[in-house]
Amino acid sequence: MALDPRVDIGHVHLKVSDLDRALAFYEGVLGFDVVVRHGDQAAFISAGGYHHHIGLNTWESKGAGPPPRNTTGLFHTAIRFPDRKTLAQAVKRVLDAGIPLDGASDHGVSEAVYLRDPDDNGVELYRDRPREEWPTTPDGEPTMYTRPLDVAALLAEAD
Repeated sequence: MALDPRVDIGHVHLKVSDLDRALAFYEGVLGFDVVVRHGDQAAFISAGGYHHHIGLNTWESKGAGPPPRNTTGLFHTAIRFPDRKTLAQAVKRVLDAGIPLDGASDHGVSEAVYLRDPDDNGVELYRDRPREEWPTTPDGEPTMYTRPLDVAALLAEAD
């Protein structure tokens, strides 16, 4: 049984240790809007007026450290940008804020930049290429690969 193709992922909730610090990143650097805030316990943020794309909360994690490496859990939250220019602008803000990148990849179907938020949660900033530009197998099926992304060329489109 196939899942209905209209299904999508609406939001993610992240446990954070310090809500103000998390908002300094997600709102201050990435540019999300705070829709609702509940003191120092939770905030719901979005782009474009949606009720929330990301929930940030300290309900079980206030003052806590990040989860240990090599355990199960969330690998990263992927934030999709509508085009290469808006992706470039976001990556520029990240670098201007002194946040290092973990990597940058061209996946054929998309271009992605990887980093960590202040709570060491993985974050992917990416844009999808138009479907007609996706690489395909000889049978015409979409395929993906991982090649280095030219970050300097991406950043050149930030203006």
